[in-house]
Amino acid sequence: MSERSLLSPTGVDIAFTLLGLVAVAAALMVVTTKQIVHAALWLVVSLGAVAGCYLVLTAEFVAWMQVLIYLGAVVVLLLFGMMLTRAPIGPSEELTGANRVVSLFAALAITAVLGVLIVDAFATTMIDIDGQKSTASVMGASLFRYWVLPFEALSVLLLSALVGAIALSQSDEEA
Repeated sequence: MSERSLLSPTGVDIAFTLLGLVAVAAALMVVTTKQIVHAALWLVVSLGAVAGCYLVLTAEFVAWMQVLIYLGAVVVLLLFGMMLTRAPIGPSEELTGANRVVSLFAALAITAVLGVLIVDAFATTMIDIDGQKSTASVMGASLFRYWVLPFEALSVLLLSALVGAIALSQSDEEA
């Protein structure tokens, strides 16, 4: 098998890179736009590009879970929360904080720390499916052995999104 170099990317590499760039650009638009509805729609684009990255990596199940859970649940909860609370649709001065520089540094620091932690925690974790009779059982055993923590973190995220949507949907008279 010949070694590939970085100077000769395949079509899959190019598609993955383009989808990754779309995801990052849309994520930047999420946090820089002054209209909350536009932020939600840019979030849809970003999460859709991440699902496309999963498809390029031939992880169809994860891609569909990305679409169903994040695009179908979290974004819909966000949009329903905005509709139920009658959030302002136009540009909002409350979304333009004076601490943008501090927020940027905090976000970059948190991203760096999480990146280092994830790489350190899962750098040596590999799913060996070569030579196995049933890849589904090997994948299931691997997921429940090594990848339980990310799935649990996802469940906490979805639970907090649901609780937040319920809290936002209640009026002041009910509280």
